[in-house]
Amino acid sequence: MDAETMRLLATGLTIGIGVIAPAIAIGMIGAAGLNGISRNPEASSKIQTNMILAIAFAEALGIYALVVALILKFA
Repeated sequence: MDAETMRLLATGLTIGIGVIAPAIAIGMIGAAGLNGISRNPEASSKIQTNMILAIAFAEALGIYALVVALILKFA
């Protein structure tokens, strides 16, 4: 394989593997947040705020993987 093929393969693997953990984390955070809201509806605003903050942190990991993949592709 030539260098271009290896770079494209590395790019695909980086973004493919790099977004698995954030996707699982976001799903687990959403499920836990909905479970907490269904158990205690009075605390829904506080749970929702913390849930959105945690989702933003998990999403940042996926964005880091995207940035690394773009660097591999274009550099």
